[in-house]
Amino acid sequence: MTAAITGGCLCGGVRFSYDGAAGPASYCHCVDCRRATGGPFAVSVRLDAARLTVTGATASHTKASDAGSPITRHFCPACGSPLFTHTAGAPTAYVKAGAFDDPALVRPALEIWTQSRVPWAQVPEGLEHHPRDRNG
Repeated sequence: MTAAITGGCLCGGVRFSYDGAAGPASYCHCVDCRRATGGPFAVSVRLDAARLTVTGATASHTKASDAGSPITRHFCPACGSPLFTHTAGAPTAYVKAGAFDDPALVRPALEIWTQSRVPWAQVPEGLEHHPRDRNG
């Protein structure tokens, strides 16, 4: 039996648990992820949205992604910690790696939107990479 994966925001007002194994993590270099995280890229872990339980109220912001689909970014309304992103109707949620209680669960496997990568930030070599999203 796999122990539940847990995590939350900086102030503890929002917590999550996930029943299952963590999926692959990805580095996203798109402009939206840079602005949403305040860093050179976002690192997110793909999880089955139906198995993700969130306690506490999140705030959200929805806009068209660089790929053109509406994407909703959820964050803590009190401390502002980015928590996860979700596209309406998609079976997956992308939980921000920094929100996990156990960062050792995060296993980066790929990077996307490398065409938008900033030249001064490096990621590990040998990852699968895509100039845009995985489909483009």
